[in-house]
Order: sequence, then C-alpha cells, then structure tokens
Amino acid sequence: MPVRSLTQSLLRWPSPEQVLLEVAAWATAQQAQTPSLQRVGLFGSYGRGTAGVGSDLDLLLVDASAEGPQHQRLLRWPLEKLPLSCDALVLTPMELEELLASGSRMALELQRDLRWLPMEGSLTPQARGKTTSGFRPFGAANPKLVTNEPIDQLRDHCLLGSRASDAQGRPPLDGAGT
Repeated sequence: MPVRSLTQSLLRWPSPEQVLLEVAAWATAQQAQTPSLQRVGLFGSYGRGTAGVGSDLDLLLVDASAEGPQHQRLLRWPLEKLPLSCDALVLTPMELEELLASGSRMALELQRDLRWLPMEGSLTPQARGKTTSGFRPFGAANPKLVTNEPIDQLRDHCLLGSRASDAQGRPPLDGAGT
C-alpha cells in the first residue's frame, strides 16, 4: 500500500504499525465472514519484527474447512485488500500440526517467527491457554488484547515495541518487559 504524497513525487511506504493494524482488521473481517478461519499468523520479517520499506506480508491462515490444492485455497481469500503484497499459506489445523512436526525448513521458520494476530473469539475460555505446538495466540496472557486497544499496545504485544526479547531476539508475547 505505498501511497503517493500530494506534495512530493515520492511514494511513502506504510509504517509497520499501520500495516499491523490493517492486517488485524482484515483478519477479523475475514473471520466474521468465514467462521472456519481459526487463526491468522504473520511470519517472515513481520513475524520477526524486522519489517521495513519493501517488506511484504507472509501470512498463515488456519482454516478448518480448507480443501483442494493451495492455489485454489488462496482464491477464497481477498488478499488484494491487504495493505501490502502478500505470500499466504492456507492450512487446516491438522496440516499445520503435521508441518510443524516435519522438521522441514518451513517448519523451523514457522517455529522461529510465527506470531498469531488477535482475532475476535480467539480467546474464548475453551481456547485460552490451548496452543498449537507451543505457539499461543497474542494476548493469551493478556485477554484485553482482543478489545480495541491503542496501537502502541497492539504493536508491543504483536511485534515491535518491546525492548525485552527472547533468545531469538523476538519480543515476548506475555507483555513482560513492556
């Protein structure tokens, strides 16, 4: 979503915070339209918190009703409404579990970088504390995250704002150090 400034002949790239908010809003809208969408996660540079000018989005959509080959699954999702170009992967929960257990390069990248977006209903009492192979949704330790929080709190809990980090340099998901 680079935009042209009316006063300059340069394109302005959206800030990571702006991208995160728009992706979270997109994910919530998609879940409202498609209840089988269980989770949306970011990986790659947005998952690591290193996104900058020129970064694209790498999304993982966990859809309980996904079927058919990947190229057909992608047709179901309006990825063109996202703020940046996007590489997406649509998996069922079982496929995600199998991928993460495979030990493949992709599995290792997801284990290292994947960050789940907060979505309506993602922290129901039944789902609170449940994880997918060690991943927990954003806000699992802070249920307020599924409400309309200010951008700084969303950014801090998602990717960028915390100064504390884990062994791989990622900000904590539990709010420690913020």
